[in-house]
Amino acid sequence: MKLFLLLLLIASGYSSAQIYKWTDESGRVHFSDKAAKGASVETVKLKINSYEHVSYEALPDDFFAEKNVRKKVVMYSTSWCGYCKKARNYFSSQGIAFSELDIEKDANAKRQYDSMGGRGVPVILVGEKRMNGFSVAGFNNIYK
Repeated sequence: MKLFLLLLLIASGYSSAQIYKWTDESGRVHFSDKAAKGASVETVKLKINSYEHVSYEALPDDFFAEKNVRKKVVMYSTSWCGYCKKARNYFSSQGIAFSELDIEKDANAKRQYDSMGGRGVPVILVGEKRMNGFSVAGFNNIYK
């Protein structure tokens, strides 16, 4: 039992490794646990949102320039995110109109995402309500 606990403690140390992001000469975005030599590297801060667990946060009072956004659905996403795909599929299957902003391909979307303190994807806005992560029940809770 003591050996198991020791191995668990050692393994947990490895799970907190740093993640780095950089863009190569071809414009492709890369992620790794090792910083690329000779590239401008950004440290990625991870916050895990999952299908089963979502969180909600208030947006800054001045975040919206337009005030007629009560049912407007906006999703900040990436192309590789599985939860973004689940949200996309759900919105399409339910006929819910939404705008999708890829934070890796759109610099303006990334600035907006950063200005609201985004730490993971998807970040879904329904009017002035914000949801981090995705679950059908969680989304329906803020979409009402």
